Amino acid sequence: MQTLQLRLPDFVNIDAQELTLILASRLYEQGKLSIGQAAELAGLPKRTFMELLGRANVSAFNYEAEELERDMRNA
Repeated sequence: MQTLQLRLPDFVNIDAQELTLILASRLYEQGKLSIGQAAELAGLPKRTFMELLGRANVSAFNYEAEELERDMRNA
């Protein structure tokens, strides 16, 4: 596992937990982590992580519109 160390200006008022959640959400949104991996990175149960994704306007369902449409046609 990699360790990342950041230096943020004092005026950036964010704690490590919030920053980790933002990173996990973004990596999930980009498809670099599964939802389970992102939840684990954030230190949260998968259900809680999914709920927080919705509040951050990130879809918990990482599907392209065309892929979702195709899946619905084949259901």
